[in-house]
Amino acid sequence: MITRCFVAGVLSLAAALAHRSDEVTQSEVSAQVENDQSATKSGGTLKLDDAVRTALEKNPAVQVATHTVSAERAKVPQAKAFPDPTAGVGWMGNIRPFSVQTGDPSSYRSVSAMQMLPFPGKRSLRGQIAAREADASQCSLEAVRRRVIADVKAAYYDYWYYDKAIRTTQENRDLLTKLTQIAEARYRVGKGMQADVLRSQVEISMLLQKLTTLEQQRATAQARLNTLLARDPDSPLPPAAEVAGPSPLNYSLEELYKLARNNDPDIQGMTRMLERSQLAINLAQKDYLPDLNVAYMYQQRPDMPDMHGFTFTVNIPVFYKSKQREEVRQAKEEELSASGARENRQNEVYFDLKQNYLAAKASENLLKLFSQGVVPQSSLALESSMSAYQVGNVDFLTLIGNFTTVLNYQTDYYRELANYQTSLARMEAVTGAELTDGQPITETPLHAAHEKK
Repeated sequence: MITRCFVAGVLSLAAALAHRSDEVTQSEVSAQVENDQSATKSGGTLKLDDAVRTALEKNPAVQVATHTVSAERAKVPQAKAFPDPTAGVGWMGNIRPFSVQTGDPSSYRSVSAMQMLPFPGKRSLRGQIAAREADASQCSLEAVRRRVIADVKAAYYDYWYYDKAIRTTQENRDLLTKLTQIAEARYRVGKGMQADVLRSQVEISMLLQKLTTLEQQRATAQARLNTLLARDPDSPLPPAAEVAGPSPLNYSLEELYKLARNNDPDIQGMTRMLERSQLAINLAQKDYLPDLNVAYMYQQRPDMPDMHGFTFTVNIPVFYKSKQREEVRQAKEEELSASGARENRQNEVYFDLKQNYLAAKASENLLKLFSQGVVPQSSLALESSMSAYQVGNVDFLTLIGNFTTVLNYQTDYYRELANYQTSLARMEAVTGAELTDGQPITETPLHAAHEKK
């Protein structure tokens, strides 16, 4: 936001040159600034924490991952359970059900039951495999949550930036309109040139073009944020609350690498799948060992004593070359695949961290440059041109150019602040560290730099 001292200076200069003090006054500008500040402090703003909370509650991707975890957890007791027992009834003799032939000792009615008992250790391994798969799905849920949070923060920062850019551009347009009126007044009394009037009108048209583009980009950012919040893309959103930042980046790149190795949910999920593959190898090797089937039969015979029978059977892995051996080979290949996937993910995480870390550092340096160098220097240039224009030593175009430069640098500052916070949010997704929790800005460094002038 352009500072009060510059607004007051330009408008007072306009009053002196165009003798229009009744149209533009310091009190009007102060009232406009106070109205903007009261609107900003009102409750009708969208807070980042609220947006993140809503996205985690309603985003479909999070809901899908949550249900997937529940489904995977339900597989664990199934994997550890015994196979279902079997029961049967039968008869031998007449064709009529349960009918026996009197006097024939081979005729009977019977009931039977059979239970398969896996070789000791197999059920436990199957349960552990299912548990690792459930753990991996839990890690996937955490990865989805973190990606949604990062996407919401990135969309929020973009939405906030376009609000700021539009507001700055509108102020720029309004002030240039007043300066155009000054140029017209000077031209009418013979103290200015028509070229000054025409050039100022061209500048206003260019600002209108820029404003149209910014409004389109703001609408796109709003639609993106609405989509992440599981809302209709055209749903209205209140203005974004002030961004907390620039948040300090208190970690070195090596520290971020270490955090990512320990906390990245995708790496953790792939580690669980690697453990699952190792357990699958043990299970495949146990499949060489036979399972036991236990069966019981009760027979009722006419005019003969009842009979009880037991049967014990085991499977013999005679086709081990095409079954058990290939099962072991499959499990080992899956282990190698899981190990390679984890290593590849680690490399990708390192690259993403490096990329976002460098982007954050570049934005941090630019923020310091804008607040400590470029803006103060351009502010001095603007003050100098204002004083020189008042005595006729500088042309009107130089004044407009310097004035526009200060505002453009302020817009660039907001863009870099949004980029900086977005880079931190992307790093949060893989490190698990809270990086964007800086204190809210009560006054931007640019504003503070202007006030000092």
